[in-house]
Amino acid sequence: MTENPFDAPEPLSFPPLFQGEAVTGSTDPFERACARATLGCDSGVLVHNVTPDRLCAAIVFAPEIPLEQAMAMFCTCGIGFQNALGALAPPEVAVYLKWQGDIVINGGTAGRLRAAASTTDPNAEPDWLVIGLELLLLPESDADGGETPDQTSLFQEGCGDVSPLRLLESWARHTLVWINRFGEEGPAPLHAEWRGLAHGLGEKISITHEDTPQSGTFVGVDENFAMLLRSGENTRLIPLTSLLENG
Repeated sequence: MTENPFDAPEPLSFPPLFQGEAVTGSTDPFERACARATLGCDSGVLVHNVTPDRLCAAIVFAPEIPLEQAMAMFCTCGIGFQNALGALAPPEVAVYLKWQGDIVINGGTAGRLRAAASTTDPNAEPDWLVIGLELLLLPESDADGGETPDQTSLFQEGCGDVSPLRLLESWARHTLVWINRFGEEGPAPLHAEWRGLAHGLGEKISITHEDTPQSGTFVGVDENFAMLLRSGENTRLIPLTSLLENG
């Protein structure tokens, strides 16, 4: 008998330092987490909203390091998600991460990571940092995929039996593992893991930076995960802080 994908222990079980907060309806967990953070909530608040077609969640951090370094949490959350889905999905499912936050499953974009902070100054220590996760569980339309060939969902990639609630719990656990490793060992292990999951590394890509299209070869990242984009003999540095949204 196939397990109901929405079956999960109640209440949800999150690891130490995480406090779950469920929201419903049209409430955006990312916006809710930013609002909570602005009012001064504790680090580790994990706001989530799981519907039949979408999993959305956001984690509040209170980093005690400059924003430029704290943006590594964007990468820990991405790696944590990849590890979590990798543990629950069929073995043939391939999960990769785009530098700008897109989550790529079997070559199609199925979700994204988002980020906002109390400041955009890379040298300032932020009062708070929020990393959000959005994932499509079902296709956004009834079309066969021809209109949006680059977009996919968990269901379309053979992950229909993966419980989104268990995936949410697993994301928190795996993310905490990488947060702890970053704190204890520095960025080196995070870099090594992330490079193995980076989509488009070594390839020609196009992105938008400061409302301007940028293209070149994605040759890697610096110690703070800023993108190194090479065009001819010139290499541009695009900081991870450029991905921040208004909280």
